[in-house]
Amino acid sequence: MVDVPPPFIPGAFVGTAHHYRVRVYFEDTDLSGIVYHANYLRYMERARSDMLRIAGIDQRAAMEGGEGTWAVTDLAIRYRRPAKLDDDLLVVSTVEAVRGASVVIAQRILRGPDELTNGHVTAAFLSPEGRPRRQPAGWADRFTAIMNGETIPC
Repeated sequence: MVDVPPPFIPGAFVGTAHHYRVRVYFEDTDLSGIVYHANYLRYMERARSDMLRIAGIDQRAAMEGGEGTWAVTDLAIRYRRPAKLDDDLLVVSTVEAVRGASVVIAQRILRGPDELTNGHVTAAFLSPEGRPRRQPAGWADRFTAIMNGETIPC
């Protein structure tokens, strides 16, 4: 008999913030056992992608349908404390601004009550030709609802 693993548990919204858990694995660390700096960006990217999926923003359908895709156009990150092997981290993401073709998301990576990293990301929606384009219908409304703590229209 084979045990069936529990279903995948994604992140979740807690008020206006999206919470996403990450475990630090050996492959995430450098020779000193500390998380390599670029991996914090990967954790943040996973959290943003999960937040969009939960909000009903189907990035894959937009890309495959020829509407376009998101691209990071601005990023600021600050490293405050190191994460280490086997740490249980929480990535907290909040929408700070919504524009016609872009969104600004603030993110913090926490280990318990300690903030390890924080950053701000601006993502622009681009046409297949790589030019800024208005977000697909309804996406800006979803981001605004998230920002305001409203029920996400699905």
